[in-house]
Amino acid sequence: MSGSLSTTPPAGRQLRMSRRVMNLAHMLTQNARRLPARPGFIWADKSWTWREIDSEVSALAAALAARGVAKGDRILVHSKNCEEMFWSMFAAFRLGAVWVPTNFRLMPDEVAYLASASGAKAFLCHGEFPEHAAAVSGPEFVWRIGGDGTFGERSLREAIAAHAGGSVSNAAVEHDDPCWFFFTSGTTGRSKAAVLTHGQMSFVVTNHLADLTPGTTEHDASLVVAPLSHGAGVHQLMQTARGVPTILLPTERFDIAEAFRLIERHRVSNLFTVPTILKMMVEHPAVGQFDHSSLRYVIYAGAPMYREDQKAALKKLGKVLVQYFGLGEVTGNITVLPTALHVEEDGPDARIGSCGYERTGMQVSIQDDQGRELKPFETGEICVIGPAVFAGYYNNPEANAKAFRDGWFRTGDLGHMDEEGFVYITGRASDMYISGGSNIYPREIEEKILTHPAVCEVAVLGIPDPVWGEVGVAVCVAREGSAALSEAEMAAFLGPKVPRYKMPKRFFFWEALPKSGYGKIPKRMVRDELEARGLLDITKAS
Repeated sequence: MSGSLSTTPPAGRQLRMSRRVMNLAHMLTQNARRLPARPGFIWADKSWTWREIDSEVSALAAALAARGVAKGDRILVHSKNCEEMFWSMFAAFRLGAVWVPTNFRLMPDEVAYLASASGAKAFLCHGEFPEHAAAVSGPEFVWRIGGDGTFGERSLREAIAAHAGGSVSNAAVEHDDPCWFFFTSGTTGRSKAAVLTHGQMSFVVTNHLADLTPGTTEHDASLVVAPLSHGAGVHQLMQTARGVPTILLPTERFDIAEAFRLIERHRVSNLFTVPTILKMMVEHPAVGQFDHSSLRYVIYAGAPMYREDQKAALKKLGKVLVQYFGLGEVTGNITVLPTALHVEEDGPDARIGSCGYERTGMQVSIQDDQGRELKPFETGEICVIGPAVFAGYYNNPEANAKAFRDGWFRTGDLGHMDEEGFVYITGRASDMYISGGSNIYPREIEEKILTHPAVCEVAVLGIPDPVWGEVGVAVCVAREGSAALSEAEMAAFLGPKVPRYKMPKRFFFWEALPKSGYGKIPKRMVRDELEARGLLDITKAS
Protein backbone atom coordinates (compact mmCIF):
# COMPACT_ATOMS: atom_id res chain seq x y z
CA MET A 1 0.00 0.00 0.00
CA SER A 2 1.14 3.56 -0.49
CA GLY A 3 2.78 5.24 2.47
CA SER A 4 4.54 3.18 5.08
CA LEU A 5 5.13 2.63 8.73
CA SER A 6 8.70 3.64 7.93
CA THR A 7 11.41 2.15 5.76
CA THR A 8 12.94 0.50 8.82
CA PRO A 9 11.34 -1.02 11.90
CA PRO A 10 11.26 0.99 15.14
CA ALA A 11 14.56 1.07 17.00
CA GLY A 12 15.45 -2.25 18.53
CA ARG A 13 12.77 -4.22 16.68
CA GLN A 14 13.71 -6.90 14.15
CA LEU A 15 11.89 -7.79 10.94
CA ARG A 16 10.07 -11.12 11.18
CA MET A 17 9.77 -13.79 8.52
CA SER A 18 6.47 -13.53 6.69
CA ARG A 19 3.89 -16.03 7.86
CA ARG A 20 0.33 -16.71 6.87
CA VAL A 21 -2.37 -16.20 9.50
CA MET A 22 -6.15 -16.36 9.69
CA ASN A 23 -8.01 -13.44 8.15
CA LEU A 24 -10.10 -11.98 10.98
CA ALA A 25 -13.20 -12.14 8.78
CA HIS A 26 -12.94 -15.93 8.98
CA MET A 27 -14.64 -15.61 12.38
CA LEU A 28 -17.83 -14.68 10.49
CA THR A 29 -17.35 -17.65 8.20
CA GLN A 30 -17.07 -19.89 11.25
CA ASN A 31 -20.22 -18.48 12.86
CA ALA A 32 -22.22 -18.77 9.63
CA ARG A 33 -21.28 -22.45 9.48
CA ARG A 34 -21.66 -23.38 13.14
CA LEU A 35 -24.33 -20.95 14.38
CA PRO A 36 -26.21 -19.91 11.23
CA ALA A 37 -29.59 -19.29 12.84
CA ARG A 38 -28.43 -17.73 16.09
CA PRO A 39 -28.64 -13.93 16.43
CA GLY A 40 -25.37 -12.10 15.96
CA PHE A 41 -26.47 -8.45 15.97
CA ILE A 42 -29.50 -6.80 17.60
CA TRP A 43 -30.48 -3.16 17.22
CA ALA A 44 -33.82 -1.86 18.48
CA ASP A 45 -36.49 -4.09 16.87
CA LYS A 46 -34.12 -5.51 14.21
CA SER A 47 -32.04 -8.65 14.45
CA TRP A 48 -29.60 -10.41 12.12
CA THR A 49 -28.45 -14.02 12.31
CA TRP A 50 -24.82 -14.97 11.75
CA ARG A 51 -25.73 -16.35 8.32
CA GLU A 52 -27.38 -13.05 7.40
CA ILE A 53 -24.43 -11.03 8.69
CA ASP A 54 -21.96 -13.13 6.71
CA SER A 55 -24.08 -12.69 3.59
CA GLU A 56 -24.38 -8.91 4.05
CA VAL A 57 -20.64 -8.58 4.62
CA SER A 58 -19.86 -10.62 1.50
CA ALA A 59 -22.19 -8.44 -0.57
CA LEU A 60 -20.58 -5.26 0.76
CA ALA A 61 -17.10 -6.67 0.13
CA ALA A 62 -18.11 -7.57 -3.44
CA ALA A 63 -19.46 -4.06 -3.99
CA LEU A 64 -16.26 -2.46 -2.69
CA ALA A 65 -14.14 -4.80 -4.80
CA ALA A 66 -16.17 -3.90 -7.90
CA ARG A 67 -15.44 -0.25 -7.16
CA GLY A 68 -11.71 -0.96 -7.10
CA VAL A 69 -10.96 -1.53 -3.41
CA ALA A 70 -8.25 -4.16 -3.02
CA LYS A 71 -5.91 -5.60 -0.44
CA GLY A 72 -3.99 -2.87 1.41
CA ASP A 73 -6.38 -0.06 0.51
CA ARG A 74 -7.70 2.05 3.36
CA ILE A 75 -11.45 2.51 3.95
CA LEU A 76 -12.29 5.55 6.09
CA VAL A 77 -15.52 5.12 8.08
CA HIS A 78 -17.23 8.02 9.85
CA SER A 79 -20.41 6.71 11.42
CA LYS A 80 -22.57 6.41 14.47
CA ASN A 81 -23.06 2.90 15.81
CA CYS A 82 -25.25 0.87 13.44
CA GLU A 83 -25.29 -2.46 11.65
CA GLU A 84 -23.68 -1.15 8.45
CA MET A 85 -20.73 0.25 10.38
CA PHE A 86 -20.21 -3.20 11.92
CA TRP A 87 -20.48 -4.82 8.47
CA SER A 88 -17.88 -2.39 7.08
CA MET A 89 -15.24 -3.66 9.51
CA PHE A 90 -15.57 -7.25 8.37
CA ALA A 91 -15.92 -6.29 4.71
CA ALA A 92 -12.59 -4.47 4.95
CA PHE A 93 -10.98 -7.45 6.66
CA ARG A 94 -12.44 -9.88 4.07
CA LEU A 95 -10.83 -7.93 1.24
CA GLY A 96 -7.53 -7.60 3.07
CA ALA A 97 -8.18 -3.85 3.14
CA VAL A 98 -7.66 -1.63 6.19
CA TRP A 99 -10.58 -0.40 8.31
CA VAL A 100 -10.06 3.25 9.36
CA PRO A 101 -12.88 4.25 11.74
CA THR A 102 -13.19 7.73 13.23
CA ASN A 103 -14.86 9.10 16.32
CA PHE A 104 -18.19 10.26 14.90
CA ARG A 105 -18.08 13.35 17.13
CA LEU A 106 -15.07 14.79 15.28
CA MET A 107 -15.45 18.00 13.28
CA PRO A 108 -15.37 17.95 9.44
CA ASP A 109 -11.84 19.37 9.22
CA GLU A 110 -10.58 16.74 11.65
CA VAL A 111 -12.06 13.92 9.56
CA ALA A 112 -10.57 15.50 6.45
CA TYR A 113 -7.16 15.31 8.14
CA LEU A 114 -7.66 11.63 8.99
CA ALA A 115 -8.59 10.91 5.37
CA SER A 116 -5.39 12.56 4.21
CA ALA A 117 -3.19 11.03 6.92
CA SER A 118 -4.45 7.52 6.20
CA GLY A 119 -4.40 7.81 2.41
CA ALA A 120 -7.96 6.50 2.29
CA LYS A 121 -9.24 5.24 -1.05
CA ALA A 122 -12.90 5.02 0.02
CA PHE A 123 -15.02 7.02 2.46
CA LEU A 124 -18.10 5.50 4.07
CA CYS A 125 -19.95 8.32 5.83
CA HIS A 126 -23.12 8.24 7.91
CA GLY A 127 -26.01 10.05 6.26
CA GLU A 128 -26.29 12.57 9.10
CA PHE A 129 -22.86 14.04 8.31
CA PRO A 130 -23.04 15.74 4.88
CA GLU A 131 -20.58 18.43 6.04
CA HIS A 132 -17.97 15.75 6.70
CA ALA A 133 -18.54 14.20 3.30
CA ALA A 134 -18.08 17.60 1.68
CA ALA A 135 -14.90 18.34 3.66
CA VAL A 136 -13.13 15.11 2.68
CA SER A 137 -11.49 15.31 -0.74
CA GLY A 138 -8.84 12.58 -0.90
CA PRO A 139 -10.81 9.31 -1.32
CA GLU A 140 -11.85 8.19 -4.80
CA PHE A 141 -15.48 7.77 -3.81
CA VAL A 142 -17.98 8.36 -0.97
CA TRP A 143 -20.74 5.95 -0.01
CA ARG A 144 -23.48 6.76 2.48
CA ILE A 145 -24.24 4.76 5.63
CA GLY A 146 -27.83 4.69 6.84
CA GLY A 147 -31.10 5.67 5.24
CA ASP A 148 -30.79 9.44 5.66
CA GLY A 149 -28.93 11.85 3.41
CA THR A 150 -28.50 12.29 -0.35
CA PHE A 151 -24.74 12.78 -0.76
CA GLY A 152 -22.29 10.28 -2.19
CA GLU A 153 -22.39 7.88 -5.12
CA ARG A 154 -24.74 5.48 -3.40
CA SER A 155 -25.79 4.12 -0.02
CA LEU A 156 -24.32 0.99 1.52
CA ARG A 157 -27.83 -0.48 1.45
CA GLU A 158 -27.93 0.02 -2.34
CA ALA A 159 -24.44 -1.42 -2.73
CA ILE A 160 -25.28 -4.50 -0.66
CA ALA A 161 -28.57 -5.06 -2.54
CA ALA A 162 -26.81 -4.80 -5.90
CA HIS A 163 -24.37 -7.54 -4.95
CA ALA A 164 -26.67 -9.76 -2.89
CA GLY A 165 -25.65 -13.37 -3.13
CA GLY A 166 -22.14 -12.44 -4.14
CA SER A 167 -19.46 -14.68 -2.70
CA VAL A 168 -16.13 -13.18 -1.67
CA SER A 169 -13.42 -15.36 -0.19
CA ASN A 170 -11.41 -14.10 2.74
CA ALA A 171 -8.19 -12.63 1.36
CA ALA A 172 -4.96 -14.42 2.18
CA VAL A 173 -3.14 -12.39 4.84
CA GLU A 174 0.11 -12.58 6.74
CA HIS A 175 0.84 -11.79 10.38
CA ASP A 176 1.96 -8.21 9.73
CA ASP A 177 -0.68 -7.27 7.15
CA PRO A 178 -2.57 -4.22 8.47
CA CYS A 179 -6.28 -4.61 9.18
CA TRP A 180 -7.17 -1.53 11.25
CA PHE A 181 -5.79 1.98 11.64
CA PHE A 182 -6.62 2.79 15.26
CA PHE A 183 -6.38 6.57 15.55
CA THR A 184 -5.14 7.77 18.92
CA SER A 185 -7.22 10.33 20.77
CA GLY A 186 -4.59 12.99 20.12
CA THR A 187 -3.90 14.19 23.67
CA THR A 188 -0.91 16.04 22.26
CA GLY A 189 -0.89 17.33 18.70
CA ARG A 190 -2.50 15.52 15.79
CA SER A 191 -3.96 12.04 16.08
CA LYS A 192 -1.67 9.25 14.89
CA ALA A 193 -2.72 6.05 13.14
CA ALA A 194 -1.62 3.03 15.15
CA VAL A 195 -1.37 0.11 12.74
CA LEU A 196 -3.10 -3.04 13.99
CA THR A 197 -2.46 -6.26 12.08
CA HIS A 198 -4.29 -9.54 11.49
CA GLY A 199 -1.73 -11.54 13.47
CA GLN A 200 -1.62 -9.10 16.35
CA MET A 201 -5.41 -8.87 16.59
CA SER A 202 -5.80 -12.65 16.58
CA PHE A 203 -3.64 -12.69 19.70
CA VAL A 204 -5.59 -9.80 21.25
CA VAL A 205 -8.94 -11.55 20.67
CA THR A 206 -7.62 -14.77 22.23
CA ASN A 207 -6.08 -12.88 25.14
CA HIS A 208 -9.25 -10.85 25.80
CA LEU A 209 -11.30 -14.05 25.93
CA ALA A 210 -8.82 -15.70 28.29
CA ASP A 211 -8.11 -12.78 30.63
CA LEU A 212 -11.27 -10.63 30.52
CA THR A 213 -14.27 -12.90 29.87
CA PRO A 214 -13.25 -16.52 30.43
CA GLY A 215 -15.90 -19.10 29.60
CA THR A 216 -17.70 -16.94 27.02
CA THR A 217 -19.95 -18.83 24.56
CA GLU A 218 -22.70 -18.10 22.04
CA HIS A 219 -25.17 -18.27 24.95
CA ASP A 220 -23.82 -14.99 26.32
CA ALA A 221 -24.86 -11.50 25.16
CA SER A 222 -22.95 -8.23 24.98
CA LEU A 223 -24.30 -4.69 25.24
CA VAL A 224 -22.50 -1.81 23.46
CA VAL A 225 -22.49 1.50 25.34
CA ALA A 226 -19.55 3.19 23.53
CA PRO A 227 -18.55 3.99 19.92
CA LEU A 228 -17.56 0.92 17.90
CA SER A 229 -14.77 2.95 16.34
CA HIS A 230 -12.34 2.27 19.17
CA GLY A 231 -12.24 0.08 22.30
CA ALA A 232 -15.83 -1.12 21.97
CA GLY A 233 -15.08 -2.28 18.43
CA VAL A 234 -12.20 -4.43 19.70
CA HIS A 235 -14.51 -5.80 22.38
CA GLN A 236 -17.19 -6.72 19.83
CA LEU A 237 -14.58 -8.38 17.62
CA MET A 238 -13.79 -10.58 20.61
CA GLN A 239 -17.49 -11.35 21.03
CA THR A 240 -17.73 -12.35 17.38
CA ALA A 241 -15.00 -14.93 17.96
CA ARG A 242 -17.38 -16.78 20.28
CA GLY A 243 -20.61 -16.16 18.38
CA VAL A 244 -21.94 -13.78 21.04
CA PRO A 245 -24.74 -11.44 19.89
CA THR A 246 -23.88 -7.74 19.93
CA ILE A 247 -26.70 -5.49 21.19
CA LEU A 248 -26.79 -1.78 20.38
CA LEU A 249 -28.62 0.97 22.22
CA PRO A 250 -31.48 2.21 19.97
CA THR A 251 -30.02 5.74 19.69
CA GLU A 252 -26.59 7.30 20.08
CA ARG A 253 -27.82 9.08 23.21
CA PHE A 254 -26.68 7.16 26.24
CA ASP A 255 -29.98 6.28 27.90
CA ILE A 256 -29.09 4.52 31.16
CA ALA A 257 -32.61 3.29 31.85
CA GLU A 258 -32.74 1.80 28.35
CA ALA A 259 -29.34 0.16 28.90
CA PHE A 260 -30.60 -1.61 32.02
CA ARG A 261 -33.83 -2.56 30.25
CA LEU A 262 -31.80 -4.23 27.49
CA ILE A 263 -29.61 -5.98 30.06
CA GLU A 264 -32.74 -7.48 31.61
CA ARG A 265 -34.47 -8.30 28.31
CA HIS A 266 -31.51 -9.98 26.59
CA ARG A 267 -29.87 -11.41 29.70
CA VAL A 268 -26.71 -9.45 28.91
CA SER A 269 -23.64 -11.05 30.45
CA ASN A 270 -20.91 -8.56 29.55
CA LEU A 271 -20.32 -4.98 28.54
CA PHE A 272 -17.33 -2.72 28.00
CA THR A 273 -17.21 0.89 29.22
CA VAL A 274 -15.09 3.56 30.89
CA PRO A 275 -15.13 4.51 34.59
CA THR A 276 -17.13 7.71 34.16
CA ILE A 277 -19.92 5.90 32.28
CA LEU A 278 -19.92 3.02 34.77
CA LYS A 279 -20.20 5.54 37.59
CA MET A 280 -23.24 7.12 35.90
CA MET A 281 -24.89 3.71 35.51
CA VAL A 282 -24.31 2.74 39.13
CA GLU A 283 -25.70 6.04 40.45
CA HIS A 284 -28.82 5.95 38.23
CA PRO A 285 -32.16 4.82 39.76
CA ALA A 286 -32.53 2.24 36.97
CA VAL A 287 -29.86 0.07 38.56
CA GLY A 288 -32.45 -0.91 41.15
CA GLN A 289 -35.40 -1.13 38.77
CA PHE A 290 -34.23 -3.82 36.34
CA ASP A 291 -32.81 -7.31 36.77
CA HIS A 292 -29.08 -7.25 36.03
CA SER A 293 -28.23 -10.57 37.64
CA SER A 294 -27.16 -11.95 34.24
CA LEU A 295 -24.07 -9.71 34.25
CA ARG A 296 -20.85 -11.65 34.72
CA TYR A 297 -18.26 -9.20 33.40
CA VAL A 298 -18.51 -5.41 33.47
CA ILE A 299 -15.22 -4.38 31.90
CA TYR A 300 -13.88 -0.89 32.37
CA ALA A 301 -10.77 0.70 30.90
CA GLY A 302 -9.50 3.94 29.42
CA ALA A 303 -8.71 5.46 32.83
CA PRO A 304 -8.25 4.21 36.40
CA MET A 305 -11.39 3.96 38.51
CA TYR A 306 -11.35 5.77 41.80
CA ARG A 307 -11.64 3.51 44.84
CA GLU A 308 -14.88 5.08 46.12
CA ASP A 309 -16.48 4.51 42.72
CA GLN A 310 -15.27 0.89 42.71
CA LYS A 311 -16.93 0.27 46.06
CA ALA A 312 -20.22 1.76 44.89
CA ALA A 313 -20.21 -0.34 41.71
CA LEU A 314 -19.43 -3.55 43.59
CA LYS A 315 -22.21 -2.84 46.07
CA LYS A 316 -24.78 -2.29 43.32
CA LEU A 317 -23.69 -4.79 40.66
CA GLY A 318 -21.91 -7.48 42.64
CA LYS A 319 -18.56 -9.10 41.95
CA VAL A 320 -18.55 -8.51 38.19
CA LEU A 321 -15.96 -5.77 37.65
CA VAL A 322 -12.95 -6.37 35.41
CA GLN A 323 -10.34 -3.68 34.87
CA TYR A 324 -7.73 -3.63 32.19
CA PHE A 325 -5.02 -1.14 31.33
CA GLY A 326 -3.81 -0.59 27.81
CA LEU A 327 -3.55 2.02 25.10
CA GLY A 328 -4.91 1.76 21.57
CA GLU A 329 -1.39 0.95 20.46
CA VAL A 330 -1.54 -2.23 22.57
CA THR A 331 -5.30 -2.64 22.07
CA GLY A 332 -5.93 -2.61 25.81
CA ASN A 333 -3.66 -5.57 26.36
CA ILE A 334 -1.21 -4.69 29.16
CA THR A 335 -2.71 -5.60 32.56
CA VAL A 336 -5.87 -7.11 34.03
CA LEU A 337 -7.54 -6.91 37.44
CA PRO A 338 -10.14 -9.73 37.29
CA THR A 339 -13.41 -10.06 39.16
CA ALA A 340 -11.86 -12.08 42.00
CA LEU A 341 -9.52 -9.21 42.88
CA HIS A 342 -12.25 -6.56 43.03
CA VAL A 343 -13.30 -6.53 46.67
CA GLU A 344 -15.67 -4.14 48.39
CA GLU A 345 -13.84 -3.91 51.71
CA ASP A 346 -10.51 -2.12 52.07
CA GLY A 347 -7.65 -4.29 53.21
CA PRO A 348 -4.60 -6.16 51.96
CA ASP A 349 -6.68 -8.07 49.40
CA ALA A 350 -8.21 -4.93 47.89
CA ARG A 351 -5.22 -4.00 45.73
CA ILE A 352 -6.31 -0.38 46.08
CA GLY A 353 -5.14 1.70 43.14
CA SER A 354 -3.82 -1.23 41.11
CA CYS A 355 -4.77 -1.81 37.49
CA GLY A 356 -3.78 -5.46 37.86
CA TYR A 357 -1.01 -7.75 36.74
CA GLU A 358 0.54 -8.49 33.34
CA ARG A 359 -1.74 -9.96 30.69
CA THR A 360 -1.01 -13.46 29.42
CA GLY A 361 1.93 -13.32 27.02
CA MET A 362 2.78 -9.70 27.88
CA GLN A 363 5.64 -8.23 29.93
CA VAL A 364 5.69 -4.90 31.75
CA SER A 365 8.76 -2.96 32.83
CA ILE A 366 8.88 0.25 34.88
CA GLN A 367 11.76 2.27 33.45
CA ASP A 368 13.58 5.53 34.13
CA ASP A 369 14.39 8.13 31.47
CA GLN A 370 17.45 6.14 30.38
CA GLY A 371 15.52 2.90 29.97
CA ARG A 372 16.80 1.25 33.13
CA GLU A 373 14.32 -1.01 34.93
CA LEU A 374 13.38 0.35 38.34
CA LYS A 375 12.94 -1.50 41.60
CA PRO A 376 9.53 -2.30 43.12
CA PHE A 377 7.60 0.80 44.26
CA GLU A 378 9.89 3.19 42.31
CA THR A 379 7.92 5.43 39.93
CA GLY A 380 8.81 5.49 36.25
CA GLU A 381 7.35 5.05 32.79
CA ILE A 382 5.26 1.94 32.14
CA CYS A 383 6.75 0.08 29.17
CA VAL A 384 5.56 -3.15 27.56
CA ILE A 385 6.55 -5.86 25.10
CA GLY A 386 4.51 -8.74 23.69
CA PRO A 387 2.40 -9.89 20.71
CA ALA A 388 -0.35 -7.32 21.42
CA VAL A 389 1.94 -4.36 20.70
CA PHE A 390 1.04 -2.64 17.43
CA ALA A 391 3.23 -2.60 14.32
CA GLY A 392 3.99 1.13 14.62
CA TYR A 393 2.45 4.44 13.53
CA TYR A 394 1.53 4.70 9.88
CA ASN A 395 3.92 6.80 7.82
CA ASN A 396 5.38 8.42 10.94
CA PRO A 397 8.99 7.32 11.60
CA GLU A 398 9.55 10.20 14.04
CA ALA A 399 6.68 9.05 16.26
CA ASN A 400 7.91 5.45 16.02
CA ALA A 401 11.38 6.45 17.15
CA LYS A 402 9.92 8.15 20.22
CA ALA A 403 7.48 5.36 21.02
CA PHE A 404 9.99 2.48 21.09
CA ARG A 405 13.21 2.05 23.05
CA ASP A 406 15.22 -1.16 22.88
CA GLY A 407 12.10 -2.96 21.66
CA TRP A 408 9.91 -1.73 24.50
CA PHE A 409 6.79 0.29 23.71
CA ARG A 410 6.72 3.38 25.91
CA THR A 411 3.16 4.03 27.06
CA GLY A 412 3.74 7.57 28.36
CA ASP A 413 1.98 6.53 31.58
CA LEU A 414 3.76 6.77 34.92
CA GLY A 415 3.46 4.20 37.65
CA HIS A 416 5.16 1.57 39.75
CA MET A 417 5.03 -2.16 40.31
CA ASP A 418 4.92 -3.91 43.67
CA GLU A 419 6.94 -7.00 44.60
CA GLU A 420 4.18 -9.32 43.37
CA GLY A 421 3.98 -7.72 39.93
CA PHE A 422 0.84 -5.62 40.38
CA VAL A 423 0.98 -2.36 38.45
CA TYR A 424 -0.17 0.98 39.88
CA ILE A 425 -0.72 3.94 37.55
CA THR A 426 0.28 7.33 38.90
CA GLY A 427 -0.93 9.20 35.83
CA ARG A 428 0.13 10.33 32.40
CA ALA A 429 3.65 11.70 32.23
CA SER A 430 2.06 14.83 30.81
CA ASP A 431 -0.24 15.10 33.89
CA MET A 432 2.60 15.19 36.42
CA TYR A 433 3.66 18.67 37.51
CA ILE A 434 6.63 19.95 39.48
CA SER A 435 6.04 22.29 42.39
CA GLY A 436 9.01 23.67 44.28
CA GLY A 437 11.20 20.93 42.83
CA SER A 438 8.89 18.07 43.90
CA ASN A 439 7.06 15.79 41.48
CA ILE A 440 3.32 15.84 42.08
CA TYR A 441 1.07 13.07 40.72
CA PRO A 442 -2.55 14.31 40.52
CA ARG A 443 -4.21 10.92 40.84
CA GLU A 444 -2.98 10.48 44.42
CA ILE A 445 -4.61 13.76 45.42
CA GLU A 446 -7.79 13.05 43.44
CA GLU A 447 -8.27 9.76 45.27
CA LYS A 448 -8.16 11.60 48.60
CA ILE A 449 -10.58 14.33 47.50
CA LEU A 450 -13.10 11.74 46.30
CA THR A 451 -13.39 10.31 49.79
CA HIS A 452 -15.38 13.46 50.64
CA PRO A 453 -19.03 12.35 50.59
CA ALA A 454 -20.18 15.48 48.75
CA VAL A 455 -17.70 15.22 45.82
CA CYS A 456 -18.52 12.97 42.85
CA GLU A 457 -15.86 14.06 40.31
CA VAL A 458 -12.55 15.89 40.47
CA ALA A 459 -9.60 16.79 38.29
CA VAL A 460 -6.30 18.03 39.73
CA LEU A 461 -3.71 19.61 37.49
CA GLY A 462 -0.71 21.89 37.70
CA ILE A 463 -0.72 25.46 36.43
CA PRO A 464 2.12 28.01 36.22
CA ASP A 465 3.12 29.85 39.38
CA PRO A 466 5.78 32.60 39.63
CA VAL A 467 7.10 31.33 42.97
CA TRP A 468 6.85 27.52 42.85
CA GLY A 469 7.04 26.96 39.11
CA GLU A 470 3.73 25.14 39.19
CA VAL A 471 0.99 24.71 41.76
CA GLY A 472 -2.02 22.42 41.86
CA VAL A 473 -5.64 23.36 41.38
CA ALA A 474 -8.57 21.03 41.99
CA VAL A 475 -11.77 21.29 39.96
CA CYS A 476 -14.57 19.54 41.86
CA VAL A 477 -18.12 18.54 41.01
CA ALA A 478 -20.55 18.14 43.91
CA ARG A 479 -22.97 15.25 44.21
CA GLU A 480 -26.55 16.07 43.36
CA GLY A 481 -28.41 17.24 46.44
CA SER A 482 -25.26 18.00 48.42
CA ALA A 483 -24.78 21.31 50.16
CA ALA A 484 -22.48 23.80 48.49
CA LEU A 485 -18.82 23.40 49.43
CA SER A 486 -16.31 26.16 50.03
CA GLU A 487 -12.58 26.21 49.33
CA ALA A 488 -11.88 26.47 53.04
CA GLU A 489 -13.97 23.37 53.78
CA MET A 490 -12.19 21.34 51.09
CA ALA A 491 -8.77 22.48 52.27
CA ALA A 492 -9.65 21.58 55.86
CA PHE A 493 -10.88 18.16 54.75
CA LEU A 494 -7.82 17.40 52.62
CA GLY A 495 -5.20 18.91 54.94
CA PRO A 496 -4.73 15.86 57.20
CA LYS A 497 -4.64 13.51 54.20
CA VAL A 498 -1.82 14.90 52.02
CA PRO A 499 1.54 16.59 52.71
CA ARG A 500 1.43 20.34 52.56
CA TYR A 501 3.48 20.56 49.36
CA LYS A 502 0.86 18.45 47.59
CA MET A 503 -2.09 20.55 48.74
CA PRO A 504 -3.85 22.28 45.79
CA LYS A 505 -3.58 26.03 46.05
CA ARG A 506 -7.12 26.55 44.80
CA PHE A 507 -10.37 24.55 44.71
CA PHE A 508 -12.94 25.35 42.03
CA PHE A 509 -16.49 24.02 41.92
CA TRP A 510 -18.17 23.38 38.56
CA GLU A 511 -21.49 21.81 37.62
CA ALA A 512 -19.68 19.27 35.39
CA LEU A 513 -16.24 18.38 34.07
CA PRO A 514 -15.62 18.35 30.31
CA LYS A 515 -15.56 14.86 28.79
CA SER A 516 -14.29 13.42 25.54
CA GLY A 517 -16.42 11.50 23.08
CA TYR A 518 -15.45 8.32 24.91
CA GLY A 519 -16.55 9.54 28.35
CA LYS A 520 -13.05 10.28 29.64
CA ILE A 521 -12.00 13.51 31.40
CA PRO A 522 -8.88 14.68 29.52
CA LYS A 523 -6.78 17.10 31.54
CA ARG A 524 -6.17 19.17 28.42
CA MET A 525 -9.93 19.83 28.17
CA VAL A 526 -10.06 20.86 31.83
CA ARG A 527 -7.07 23.13 31.26
CA ASP A 528 -8.76 24.69 28.21
CA GLU A 529 -11.88 25.39 30.29
CA LEU A 530 -9.80 26.92 33.08
CA GLU A 531 -8.22 29.21 30.51
CA ALA A 532 -11.60 30.08 29.00
CA ARG A 533 -12.84 31.04 32.48
CA GLY A 534 -9.73 33.11 33.17
CA LEU A 535 -8.62 30.83 36.00
CA LEU A 536 -5.16 29.80 34.84
CA ASP A 537 -3.67 32.81 36.59
CA ILE A 538 -4.88 32.05 40.10
CA THR A 539 -3.27 35.19 41.48
CA LYS A 540 -5.97 37.09 39.57
CA ALA A 541 -8.79 34.56 39.81
CA SER A 542 -11.53 35.51 42.18
